[in-house]
Amino acid sequence: MTDSVVYVVDDDQSVRASLESLLASEGHAVRTFDSAQAFLEAPRPTLPACLVLDVRLRGVSGLEFQRELARNGILTPIVFITGHGDVPMSVAAMKAGAIEFLMKPFRDQDLLDAVHNGIDMDRRRLAQDRQITELRDRYASMTPREREIMPLVASGLMNKQIAMDLRLSEVTVKVHRAQIMTKMQARTLPDLVRIVDRLATDPAKA
Repeated sequence: MTDSVVYVVDDDQSVRASLESLLASEGHAVRTFDSAQAFLEAPRPTLPACLVLDVRLRGVSGLEFQRELARNGILTPIVFITGHGDVPMSVAAMKAGAIEFLMKPFRDQDLLDAVHNGIDMDRRRLAQDRQITELRDRYASMTPREREIMPLVASGLMNKQIAMDLRLSEVTVKVHRAQIMTKMQARTLPDLVRIVDRLATDPAKA
């Protein structure tokens, strides 16, 4: 069973069939759709993926659909294909986050390379998402006092300094520090510093 999937959205049945055959021949799991709406309505597994998208679709352009995906938080890397593209269109697509813009007729290998790169990008993104989710869960497991003390520990303050700042005993701070290191799974102070920095850039952290 493959651990990734390639989505193809094109309103031309012959193009969908051709792309599906090409991608499947390289071992990719492929799901095809004849419209942007069909893609949005279909269940999608949480797997590394790449979206091969025609610029010109019925009802909505590929560029408009790209913006709609972004608004809905769907961050699957996009490879645009078109027989009618121009330089401004390709620039707009790339600025909006597309990883490739291929003009028909394109070389099969160019598409395969672009899809491979897209899946690799999405695999890294999903791994980062899992990491930040785990960090959020660990952070949520701490007490309010531990959350208060954690950035002070990460800033390099000694137990005695933290105790004075928070009007706690040094022994109490030492216990909290140990709990923080355990709950956040930080083996060293530099580990904790990296965790605090990562959480500081996470808009979802309470």
